[in-house]
Amino acid sequence: MGLDVRTLEAADLPEWLRAVNTGFLRAPTVSDEEVEVRRQEIDLSRTQGAYDAGRCVATFRSMPREVTVPGGALLDTDAITNVTVTATHRRRGLATRLMANDLRAAKEERGEALAILIAAEYPIYGRFGFGPATSYTEWFVEVPRAQLRPVPLPEGARIDLAEPAEVRKVGPEVHERFRRRTPGAINRTELWWQLETGEIRNPAQGWTEPMFAVYRDATGQATGLATYTVEEKWHGMYPECPLSVRGLIAATPEAEAALWRFLLSVDWVSTVKAGIRAPDDLLPDLLGDPRCAKVDTTADLMWVRVLDPKRALEARTYAPVPGALVLDIQDPLGHAAGRYRLEVAADGTAQAVPTTASPDLTLPVASLGALYLGNESVLRLAALGRLAEETPGAAILADALFRTPRRPWCPDIF
Repeated sequence: MGLDVRTLEAADLPEWLRAVNTGFLRAPTVSDEEVEVRRQEIDLSRTQGAYDAGRCVATFRSMPREVTVPGGALLDTDAITNVTVTATHRRRGLATRLMANDLRAAKEERGEALAILIAAEYPIYGRFGFGPATSYTEWFVEVPRAQLRPVPLPEGARIDLAEPAEVRKVGPEVHERFRRRTPGAINRTELWWQLETGEIRNPAQGWTEPMFAVYRDATGQATGLATYTVEEKWHGMYPECPLSVRGLIAATPEAEAALWRFLLSVDWVSTVKAGIRAPDDLLPDLLGDPRCAKVDTTADLMWVRVLDPKRALEARTYAPVPGALVLDIQDPLGHAAGRYRLEVAADGTAQAVPTTASPDLTLPVASLGALYLGNESVLRLAALGRLAEETPGAAILADALFRTPRRPWCPDIF
C-alpha cells in the first residue's frame, strides 16, 4: 500500500498528535506545551502510527492497566486508546494492522490477559473480538422536586471540602479501596491525579477548577471522594444553579449515600447532573421521589477482549454454585481460541483446563468478553444467537455462574 506502519520515536510525537486531533475532528494544531504534557502519559513503545510520505494518517496506542474482576482480583490488561484513521485513508486496513500488532504484543510479549477499550463507534470492535462489558447511566435530578430524605451522618463521620494537594494525597487511597470492590474499575496513575486536580494542565483540554468533598468515617479514614463544579446562575433574585458531578467514588455504601445527599443539599443548587454512573447506582433510590432522577443517557462504555482464557477465567470468582461447563471459545484471530472445562467450587473459585470433551456452550470471544465482568446475561445472548447452548441446561447454569450481584462499572474514560 506504500504506507509505513511503525512504532513511534520521540521526534514523531508532534506529528502523531496532529493526526490524533485530525482523526477526532479537532483543530489539528498542536502546541509545544501540549506535546510535553502528553509525552508524560504516552509510552512510545506501545504507540503506533501509519505514515504516508512522512505524514501520519492513522494512530494507535495502548497503556498497561489493571482491571478489577469479580471477586476483587486485579488482572493485567492492555488498555487501547487514540485509535484513529484520517478520512483520506479509510478502508485500507490500517486499523486492522495496528490492532493486530498490539494484540499480538499484548499476549505474546507483555503477557496481558485482557484488552479493553472504549468504543467511539459501536460497529467497529466486535470483529476484533471485543464485547461490551460495562455500561453507564447519566441522571439529571431536579432537586426541588426530589424530596430528598434527610439522613444524618453516622456518629463521628464527616464530610469536608478539600484542597487539590489534599486530594492528591487521599484520592489514591480512596480509589484503591473503591476499585477493589468494583468489577470493571481500572487503576489510576499519579499523572491522572495531577491532571484531575490541575497540578498539570493540558492546554488543549481547558481547565475549570472543581470542588472536592471528602467523606471520612468515624475512625477518620477517608472512604469517599466527590469532584464537582457549580455554575452560578440566577433568575431574578432566585438562584437556579446547576451542579455537575465529575466523579464520585466510595469504598462503602455509607460513604456513597452520604456524598450524594451532600451534593443534593448544596445551597442554591437546583439541578444535579450525575455524570457517568453504574446502571444500578444508589442515586435514584436515595430520593423521596426516584422519578426525579431522569435518565439523560445510557449506553455501553468499556469493552473487553479476552486474550488468555485460562488466566482470565481463573482470575475471577463465580456464584458459589458448584458445577462444570465446557466452553468452546471461537476466535478467528486465534488469541483465545480453544475449548476449556470451567469447574467452579463451592466457594466460587474456579479452574479452567483445556479439554477435548464435547462443549456445553459454544461462544465467540466477543460474547465471552461481554459476559466476563458479569454485566450480560448468558440467556439473553443465547436468545440473540450470540452463543449456542450445546447441552440442555448449560445456559441456565452459565448464567447463574457469571452474573454478579452488582453491575460492573468503569468510571474512567481512557
